[in-house]
Amino acid sequence: MMQRNLPGRLPAMAAIFAAAFFSCAGYSQDMKSFEQRITTKVLPNGLTILICERPEAPVFSYSTFIDAGDVDDPSGESGLAHMFEHLAFKGTSQIGTTDYAAEKVALDKVEAANNALEAELRNPAGANAQKVAELKKSFDDAQKAALKFVVPNQFTEVAERNGAHGLNAQTGLDETTYFWSMPENRLELWAWLESSRLVDTVPREFYKERSVVEEERHMRTDSNPEGRLIEQLLATAFVAHNYGRSGVGWPSELSQITATEAMAFHKKYYVGSNIVVSVVGDVKASEAMPVLEKYFGKVPGGPKPLEMTTVEPKQFAEKRVVIREQTQPFYVEGYHRPNYRDPDDAVFDAIQDIMSNGRVARLYRSLVRDQQIAADAEGFSPFPGDKYPGLFAFYAVPVPGKTPDQMATAIHKEIDRLKTTDVTDGELAMYKTRARADLLRGLANNQGLANALAEYQTRYGDWRELFRQLDRVDKVTKADIRRVANQTFIASNRTVAEIDTAATASAAAGQAAPAKNEGGQK
Repeated sequence: MMQRNLPGRLPAMAAIFAAAFFSCAGYSQDMKSFEQRITTKVLPNGLTILICERPEAPVFSYSTFIDAGDVDDPSGESGLAHMFEHLAFKGTSQIGTTDYAAEKVALDKVEAANNALEAELRNPAGANAQKVAELKKSFDDAQKAALKFVVPNQFTEVAERNGAHGLNAQTGLDETTYFWSMPENRLELWAWLESSRLVDTVPREFYKERSVVEEERHMRTDSNPEGRLIEQLLATAFVAHNYGRSGVGWPSELSQITATEAMAFHKKYYVGSNIVVSVVGDVKASEAMPVLEKYFGKVPGGPKPLEMTTVEPKQFAEKRVVIREQTQPFYVEGYHRPNYRDPDDAVFDAIQDIMSNGRVARLYRSLVRDQQIAADAEGFSPFPGDKYPGLFAFYAVPVPGKTPDQMATAIHKEIDRLKTTDVTDGELAMYKTRARADLLRGLANNQGLANALAEYQTRYGDWRELFRQLDRVDKVTKADIRRVANQTFIASNRTVAEIDTAATASAAAGQAAPAKNEGGQK
């Protein structure tokens, strides 16, 4: 159920209003009103455009949704999708350069110098240090020569100078999105800018950006105990599927990604049939659609890339990862669950809401408020993505003096309650009210609606599923929650990861003790 990706929950009064607004007749009529305002067109190249007319303010927001993310990185090239997102802000052959014809020659020399350096570094007979130094200098000189043609940040500056707000992008496991808001009288300029970076991508400053991404990995994962723990959780839980790979990229692979590989990724995945562009705001479809067709019709066509066919095999035994070091203790466990198209997807959302949505949720009440053994405790799902079967995860952060084992015991007690005792009428009703409230808030915001329309059109082939999801929410029962909990939250389907400081201290003490005893015996 995709509403989980919309902005967070509303205050109580908004939730009450949402419940009234989205009664069965209410949301059905609202969907009809959206149908009157939304125009959808598939261009000859396969690219889908959605325009939602909302003239309340003289602005529009957009979302370009690419159905490709980290999970689609080719084998040996983890981190490539994220690298390309960075590349998309570097401009085109017309933006970001003083002389692209000369720059292209310089960029080709950079690539050749990089390939020569990498070949020597991977020499089976062993790299020659002197030769590596010479090749490294040639590579650095080639980059400096190419840099002379660059106009830094020109793409971003052109957009912002013309009123772009919230200019950003995001690479997820399952998709890559580009988005911002802009005055309505800059629609054609936006269409030119956005379509240009889809069609006319240039591998400008690629290796500089590769270093930036490597630093991101260092900060988010290598220097972050929780980041390392989550990476190991996924690598352990998934033995076949790409969800088990590092999203930001394994160090050895990330450091060897080339501009040539990035452009090959672009050629495969940035085709019309794999892209949805949604525009929401003060635009008239009759006037805007021809403009968008003119520019986005230039995106290369071709068949939609095949989805991954690897299926994660069933897990038959509990798996465990323990990191022993002196840092904040942490406990997390994950259970395999199906993807977003599964009939029980809304049931998993209900479980997440009841267990984790705020200070009245079960995990917070039990572990944080009542037992006072955790600083925080929640469940989250799906993780790390939802396009393919992923995990339903729970985590807890112990307070000083408490251990990961105590977190596990407390979490399992709450899970057992789900299996053996029906949730209350109030808990189930509150989940359904919040689901409606979350949807309402997403619809009220141009950017939120643009993001949701593009995502639902991509995932379901019909943006109307954004509204129909409420049917699935309304049908969730107490019996469904017990059934899914009993099917999913079992030991043989569980992967555990923890940071254990007590074990580290105990091991250190154990190593010191024999030395003292031996000294006393002599």
